[in-house]
Amino acid sequence: MRLSEIHIRDPFVLPVTTEGRYYLYGTMGEYTWKDFGIGFDCYSSVDLQNWDGPFPAFRPSDNFWADQSFWAPEVYAYGGKYYMFASFKAKEICRGTQILMAESPLGPFHPLGASPVTPPEWECLDGTLFVSQSGDPWMVFSHEWVQVGDGEICALPLTKDLTAVAGEPILLFSASQASWSQQINSKGRKGYVTDGPWLHRLSDGELFLLWSSFHLGKYAIGIARSASGQIYGPWIHKSQPLYSDNGGHCMTFTDFEGNCWLSLHSPDNFPNERPVFLPLEDNKLELKPSSHPDILED
Repeated sequence: MRLSEIHIRDPFVLPVTTEGRYYLYGTMGEYTWKDFGIGFDCYSSVDLQNWDGPFPAFRPSDNFWADQSFWAPEVYAYGGKYYMFASFKAKEICRGTQILMAESPLGPFHPLGASPVTPPEWECLDGTLFVSQSGDPWMVFSHEWVQVGDGEICALPLTKDLTAVAGEPILLFSASQASWSQQINSKGRKGYVTDGPWLHRLSDGELFLLWSSFHLGKYAIGIARSASGQIYGPWIHKSQPLYSDNGGHCMTFTDFEGNCWLSLHSPDNFPNERPVFLPLEDNKLELKPSSHPDILED
């Protein structure tokens, strides 16, 4: 199938060099806002345009703790295996990010442990893996605006084997610290959203954090730069979004020819969400002038 035929949100691309294939994961669009979830699918491609699938990468067992909000799977090759970070929720249990593991990028993925890694009393989502230059793994995630009002991006140190936390979470920044982020009013509740954090390091060592919120009434992607080049920051926000045309929850990946891409879903309205790949300038977090929009379609 073509990219425009795949209905997912939060698209995540894993290039596997040894296979010469790309693997695509995301929130299953049809089930995003339903009060139940069925799992996650995976698609594969050799050219980023024509995709095989869907293949069932994760289906919960009968005793899995969550039954709704199966969101934003991200898959990493780490330590010789494949690890999925994904968000889940159940009635009377806070939304959180659980880590799962598989021997293959196609799965099947199985939970590591019986509960999320994020703090159990926090409403959290969109955990992403960050490995420091010294090899220490972290989970960077969103502490939800629905609980704290001013959404937060936090970081949580993990053990080397990703099976447990290795310390207390730290606050990186709040959504309102970015001048471009706009307060929303959803069902009578006002606040500032933080979604989909993603870490991107340039070859010169500069560390950036991409994240999503709202700007001028539309879903958008912003950029923050770590002044220290480390996860602790401090984080300095660019005044304008990287992308503001009602699309977001992004990540970056490099294709087999060495080109860097921004992956996001757009538009941000059901049921029209689709994966979008936009080319980035070489060694910069800037969209190429000819890249808007570019979804690798005819």
